[in-house]
Amino acid sequence: MQKNVREQAVAKTALALMDSHGVVPNPVNFQTFYAYASGGNSALSRAIDEIVAAKKPFTPQILVELRTHVSQDSQSIAEIDALGKDISTALDAAIGTLEAAGKDAISYGRTLSAASGELGDDQSPAALRKLVDGLIGATHAMEARSKVLEDELHRSSAEVGELKAKLDDVRRESLTDTLTGISNRKSFDAALENAIRDANASGEDFALCMCDIDHFKVFNDTWGHQTGDHVLRLVGACLSENVKGRDTAARYGGEEFAVILRQTVLEHALNLANQIRGHVESKKLVKKSTGDILGTITISIGVAQFAKGETAASLIQRADSCLYAAKRAGRNRVVGEEDHRAGPVAA
Repeated sequence: MQKNVREQAVAKTALALMDSHGVVPNPVNFQTFYAYASGGNSALSRAIDEIVAAKKPFTPQILVELRTHVSQDSQSIAEIDALGKDISTALDAAIGTLEAAGKDAISYGRTLSAASGELGDDQSPAALRKLVDGLIGATHAMEARSKVLEDELHRSSAEVGELKAKLDDVRRESLTDTLTGISNRKSFDAALENAIRDANASGEDFALCMCDIDHFKVFNDTWGHQTGDHVLRLVGACLSENVKGRDTAARYGGEEFAVILRQTVLEHALNLANQIRGHVESKKLVKKSTGDILGTITISIGVAQFAKGETAASLIQRADSCLYAAKRAGRNRVVGEEDHRAGPVAA
């Protein structure tokens, strides 16, 4: 009863949010806003909170983007649950095999004990032969059963290993943006929290780059969403090619990306950000069907260095502020927080 009351409250909240933001109340949109209202999907919650805070409209394109958070999360949870159950079943089978082996060993031990007791009596040669034959038979039976149990354990071990590998794949996929192949928002959030924890504990430097594709809406409106997807994949590839080791390149949402640079001071982070910016600018967008060059892609990047004790939200806000400064200064440029504090950046 209590559960039903909560579900009704969540549903009412979802419908109210949709109504207040002019979102068409169809089943697909309701699923998205119900997931948001229930609070179980952190990536979706942050994405919608940012849209609301920026007072952006929930366009069809944005709603499609938000649905990927819901579908990826739901699919990953279902797959992980299913694999978890399969692993549990395989482990139960292995435990059953071990229990059977234990019972066989006890039974064989009793046979040996009984034979030991009989050896103490005054036995005739025929009786001793019978006793020895019985022990040999019991030993052969134990050997055969042990071989069967060993094979069963090998099978169970192989099955558990295979299921664990599949589980690792599903978990990895749940942290990967399906379009670009780099880390998704969920993975970014976890990586940033880990970087902050490590930096607070050890005092190591790290920096955050927030990146945004310049005039992305123009690409979509002019050439269509498939071309827009190609642009996103291209930028994702450029980021991936320029970060190594413990660094994290992620699709933050829409046309915005983020890079966490571990053990990196601001100066070096700015150098790498400019390297990424130049790498993206060097790419030409070509229409495969005709070979026509559609234009050059550029990105703007804001860079901030972590200050010990600050929150993830604070660091992201500072890097975002630098990003907006780069946009205002003419785009296709990198702005660090020191430049941003110093005043307007020359175009």
